[in-house]
Amino acid sequence: MESIKKTSNCKTESKTLGNVGILIFRLVLGVLMLTHGWQKLSNFEMMSSVFPDPIGLGPTVSLSLIIFAEFFCSILILFGLFTRLATIPLMIGMIVAVFVVHANDPFAVKELSFLYLSLYVALAFIGAGKFSVDYLLRGTYAKLCGKFRKSS
Repeated sequence: MESIKKTSNCKTESKTLGNVGILIFRLVLGVLMLTHGWQKLSNFEMMSSVFPDPIGLGPTVSLSLIIFAEFFCSILILFGLFTRLATIPLMIGMIVAVFVVHANDPFAVKELSFLYLSLYVALAFIGAGKFSVDYLLRGTYAKLCGKFRKSS
């Protein structure tokens, strides 16, 4: 009987440590990308005329989109709110950086963007974990999903 309790505690501790790991992963990733977004946001006027236009929307629109991804989506990731959705604009931004903006550059130049892309893909699969707003709202999400399924 005692060994069963120990096994149960080990599983609980393992899950808790895993969720702490996801929290640390989310916080580090969010803060690191937030700094890139803040730099662009705080220098918007200066950068809007010289920012690359990799997808033909104009430099101001391109800058605005990447600020939305890098700054505002990073804040969502920090809180663990709509985490999987928040990774989508960030993944798109990193795909454009790796395969369009830095397409002809050596790997060393696009390595950081590729690394961020890989981390956002991982976060999209993992989710926000237990220590997140998403986890607190899981019941609300389930009710909303149920309503959408019944109406379709």
